[in-house]
Amino acid sequence: MTPTLPPYGANWAFFLDIDGTLLDIAATPKAVHTVRADCKLVAALYDKADGALALVSGRSLGMIDELFSPLKFPAAGQHGVERRDARGRVHRPQFGTDVLSRAAQTIRAFAERHAGLVFEDKGYSMALHYRLAPRLAGAAHAVVREAARALGEGVEVQCGKMVAELKPAGHDKGRAIEAFMREKPFAGRLPVFLGDDLTDEHGFRVVERMGGHPLKVGPGPTAARWRLANPAAARAWLHEWLAQCG
Repeated sequence: MTPTLPPYGANWAFFLDIDGTLLDIAATPKAVHTVRADCKLVAALYDKADGALALVSGRSLGMIDELFSPLKFPAAGQHGVERRDARGRVHRPQFGTDVLSRAAQTIRAFAERHAGLVFEDKGYSMALHYRLAPRLAGAAHAVVREAARALGEGVEVQCGKMVAELKPAGHDKGRAIEAFMREKPFAGRLPVFLGDDLTDEHGFRVVERMGGHPLKVGPGPTAARWRLANPAAARAWLHEWLAQCG
């Protein structure tokens, strides 16, 4: 772990994961909520970075907007499967959601048979959470892998903190960040990505390759060069950027 943090720069483009990064993780996705200070922080960063800020999350765009309502920021949802650019245009894959609906029936039924499992259908992806039943981790991953095998090519399993997800193949947070960085107002700035989970490692590697600053929030092995202890430390670090560069 690098003991220091990168020097602040005024020309940064911010890419921020939400759960476990900006906000503390809760027992279920629906239990997570923002407070006024969280929304004010993100809005201030967005303003001071001249709009070069995007929320990059496993949540759907709709769920992101609910958390930060009435504000709407550029965002990548479902681990990059869907993306809303700075002009408000939404990009989604040409992927029939009816393909995933077959898997959804199987995974949902499995969750209903096992107390503590939480099934989440996000539209273009789905998740099986086992934070409330960690003993079922192996079974949860197995049922999602089997669902992916049954669908064949075109889908992949995404592992995360206490969750197994099924999503269209070829999409991840790193690719979403690359797409943002080709567009205004991100282009020409230095990318800075804060994330906490396995799903963020794609983004860390892309940002590192671009010469930017990847920051891991919390413990665990990572490709990120820098580290912040927890979401509170991440928020404090972002507030300090505003104080120095705002």
